[in-house]
Amino acid sequence: MSEQQTTTTTTSLPRLNEPAPQFAATATSGPIKLSDYKGKWVVLFSHPADFTPVCSTEFAAFATRQADFDKRGVQLIGVSIDSVYSHIAWMRSIEQLLGTKINFPVIADLDMKVAHTYGMIHPGASTTATVRCVFFIDPNQVLRAMVYYPLTTGRNIDEILRVVDALQLNTEKGLATPANWKPGEKCIVPAPLTTEAADKRMKEGLETKDWYLSFKQG
Repeated sequence: MSEQQTTTTTTSLPRLNEPAPQFAATATSGPIKLSDYKGKWVVLFSHPADFTPVCSTEFAAFATRQADFDKRGVQLIGVSIDSVYSHIAWMRSIEQLLGTKINFPVIADLDMKVAHTYGMIHPGASTTATVRCVFFIDPNQVLRAMVYYPLTTGRNIDEILRVVDALQLNTEKGLATPANWKPGEKCIVPAPLTTEAADKRMKEGLETKDWYLSFKQG
């Protein structure tokens, strides 16, 4: 390798429908482990840094919708590579400036173990801050969905709740959700996997556009 040649560090990402990577960390609520929340849905989300404007609006938005997450049995967990002292000071600042108290734990990931385990560090965006990630973990601690956003784009809490609703519906009833679906709207029945089942689908009394596309109320 020449002196002019540079190396690229690759970050492995967790994979959908596989066990969510376990962690033990220090948070604003004290020591926590992902396994502490087995049996609950978890939304684990990262932010680039404390005392930054976009992150402050996001944390206030998450906190404002805390009751909506609670109603769905979802535990919110925030994470960044700042210290626990910084987190506490920032949370107090958000409450003072935006009138919202942060009641969910925020991990102080100074050693970046959680960030690297979950692929939150993207060198093309920043080598010293986590990008905006959201990980949806089911009660069996399986990773069901993940979304990444750039540093400049704040997340939409309605969309995060919509994903939770869709995942919970799929878990409970085995149904899929179409584009722009909202709770209460019709859902998609999984397509048949055999020609015999395809023939039968046309006679099942569903709202069927064709053998592979059928709808029913969730």
